[in-house]
Formats: sequence, C-alpha cells, structure tokens
Amino acid sequence: MKIKFGTDGWRAIIADDYTYENVRRVAEGTAAYMHHQGMKKAVIGYDTRFGGKDFSLLVAGILASSEIKVILSSRGFSSTPMISLAVREFQADLGIVITASHNPPAYNGYKLKSRTGGSSIPAEVAAVEEKIPDHSSIPVMTVEEMEEAGWVEYHDLEQIYIDRIKSSFDLEAIKKAGLKIAYDAMYGAGQNVIRRLFPSAYLLRCEHNPSFGGNAPEPIDRNLGELSSFLKANRGEYALGMATDGDADRIGLYDENGNFVDSHHILLLLVEYFHQVKKAEGKVIITFSVADQIRQLAKLYDIEVDITKIGFKYIVERMMTTDIVVAGEESGGIAVAGHIPERDGIWAGLLILEYIAKSGKPLTTLIQDLYDKVGAFACDRIDLHLTEKKKDEILSYLPKNPFSKIGDLKVKNIEDLDGYKYILENGDWVMIRPSGTEPVLRIYGQSESKEKVKQLLEEMRVTLTTIK
Repeated sequence: MKIKFGTDGWRAIIADDYTYENVRRVAEGTAAYMHHQGMKKAVIGYDTRFGGKDFSLLVAGILASSEIKVILSSRGFSSTPMISLAVREFQADLGIVITASHNPPAYNGYKLKSRTGGSSIPAEVAAVEEKIPDHSSIPVMTVEEMEEAGWVEYHDLEQIYIDRIKSSFDLEAIKKAGLKIAYDAMYGAGQNVIRRLFPSAYLLRCEHNPSFGGNAPEPIDRNLGELSSFLKANRGEYALGMATDGDADRIGLYDENGNFVDSHHILLLLVEYFHQVKKAEGKVIITFSVADQIRQLAKLYDIEVDITKIGFKYIVERMMTTDIVVAGEESGGIAVAGHIPERDGIWAGLLILEYIAKSGKPLTTLIQDLYDKVGAFACDRIDLHLTEKKKDEILSYLPKNPFSKIGDLKVKNIEDLDGYKYILENGDWVMIRPSGTEPVLRIYGQSESKEKVKQLLEEMRVTLTTIK
C-alpha cells in the first residue's frame, strides 16, 4: 500500500489502513528523512482520538531506535498548536502529531510540523513520503528503554502553551470588561485550556471521549447546536461562544446572540483588529475559497494579499518568506502576527474576545462596522459524499464542459487555482473541489445573504449529481 499525505497530513480509518504496521512505516520514513537532513530532535504528541497514546509511543520508539531524541508531553494529550509551539520552544527539528483533526471518529492521522512551528511545506512532506518503506524493519524501543538510554524527555506542553497565552494577551482587560464566554471543546484536545484560563466559562463537551459522541469534531454550525442554543437562551449574557476541533487548531465562533460567525468574518475582524488597533504590518494570506470581502478590506488599508491553494501548508510556505498581518482559510484555520506560523483555534478566539474588551463593542456591532466598509455577505459550504467512481466522473467532466450558467445567472469567469470557481455576473461565486482528507466533493459559495448562498449551493448540487 502506497501511503500519501493529503491536504494536511496522512489520514486513514483506524484498523483499516491506519494500522500499527502502517504507522511504523510512516515513522520509519520520517526517521530516514530526519537522518538525511541531519535532524536530531522531534516533539511527538497526540490528541484525544482512539489509540493516540499508543500510536505516539510507537512513533517515539521508532525515532529513538534511530537515535533521534524525542520530547513527549508529561500531561497526556496535546493540541496541535501545543506541539507546534513546543517545536519552537525546544528548538526541535520536527513535530509529529497523531491526529485526524476534524475528521470523523473512525479516523486517525499523522501531521508533520517543521522547525518553524508551522505545517511542513509540500516539498518536505513529499521527501518524507519518498522514504516510507514498503515494510517496517526497525525495532521499536519501549518507553523504559528510551528512558534508560536517554532518548526521551517529558515536558508539560499544555502549561507552556498557557504561559504563552498569559504573556501574549491582555487577560486583565478581558476580566475588567466582565466578559463571559461559552466554550465547546467537541471532546477534543483543547478542553483543558479554557477551563484553566477562565474558571467561570460555560463548558460543553470538555471530557475525554475518543468517539467524539459519534460525530466528527468539526466546529461548523451544524455540529454546534447545543452551543448555539445555550447562547440563544442566554441572549447577550455571554460575549461570545467558541468551539475548537479535535486537535484544537480550528475555530468555530458565535456572537452574543447565538448566531454563527464563520471564518470569513473572523478573518475580517482580525485584519481590522491587527491593522487598525495593533498596527501590525505585513501581508494577508488567504486560500482560494475565502470571501472576496477580505481583499476589499485589505485594499482599503493598502495591504497586499496573497492567495494560495487550499491547505494550510500552502499558507505556511508563503509565511516563511514574508511578514503577515493575518493568514487563514475558510475551514477555520487562522494564523496571526506575533504567534507561531500555525492554525490555532483557541488563540484566534481569544483575540476576538480581547478585541471586544478593548473596543467596548459587542461582536455584532464589530461585524456591522465591517459591513459598513465592505458590504454584507454570506458564505457556506456543502459536502457531497459520493463514491470514488462518481467523484472521478464529475472531476473529469468539469474541465471539458465549462458551465455557462448556474441557475439563472451567467458565468462571467472561471478560475482553477484549486478546483473550479465559477464567478457569476452579479459577483456571486460557487466553487467545486475534492477534499484532500476525506472521500468528499466540497461545494463552496458566496452571495449577499444566507438564503441566496444556500440556493446557489443547492443549484450546483443538483447539477453535479445529475452529471453522467
């Protein structure tokens, strides 16, 4: 079996392709890559998924057998941002996270982090892939053997992360403003951080449950009904509601009235906060599926914008050569100036909370202020779960048969940086792209209202499913 890394790491179904043998193979490929690059030290962590600890110790045992020092958390599971921060903190050469992020609970995965603390860039990932053997052969050191030989160190990675938050945020201003928050960890690896920082926060799904309650830990509106309902029942009492995914690198956000605030709006808020309040300078980097209003706001402030393919590794590649104000993607992954070059859901949420405290305005007002500058808009996404055959048929059809109309609207332009984006005559757009981590075809859209974007997505869904 050939193992390929997708948009953000290798992911597979546990006990199907995600087996001890295949994880050993990937670990051996990683060790071979590290030796080839002269690398000596790695930080290894795992989230709350089934088997995470055992798989991480397996990887550690392979690397230690290959005379690579490993750093593990003394506290247990860790979020991906904790691992990325630890890579920087301990000047390690690589980070490895056993996680499938937001994927359904049947999955696990393997993410690579570079010495910068961000996702390994595509060239680095490809180099690891090339060194994955067909069969494992390196002996695995036990924990006791690693400890006796001095190949392992333990550090409290969660505490290091919390200390960084305390030194980076004006928590006193938040406290003085009397702001209350509600937080849904979705049973993921961020569950202890908000509990420790804000003891009075309203907490949901902050227990260790490797099945994630039977649902994918993806912080999107349809998966966060309990958080939304709580905020609506306590309208105006909480400054915001936030949620993070399985490894806590993505964010879901709600305003004080329990309305979902998607990543497009979060990116706008952060551009406004960092440029206008924090006076940060640099580029804005966004993926192909992000709303046009980000570019409009950046143009208003004379900020240069870079657009990448979808996948945070492409953003990180650009971040290695330029300063940023904000960088992010549609799916909830956001990085900011002054932090690691990594998505961090909790960090992004706390920045919005700090913005509310500093401005003295509720989140709904901050969003309306932005609408006054760039216009109101709505974005959404639907996922088509298709057979591989049907998905391949659609992807083969699209480049040969360009749409001239979608619904009653003419297609003005087609962009194909990553998938197919159809720009319509009224400025709306709809985009089709296969997922890089799941057997799914994604349809993205933007229009002036939620109702119109849902109609646009439905029209495209019907069109795609009738392709023969």
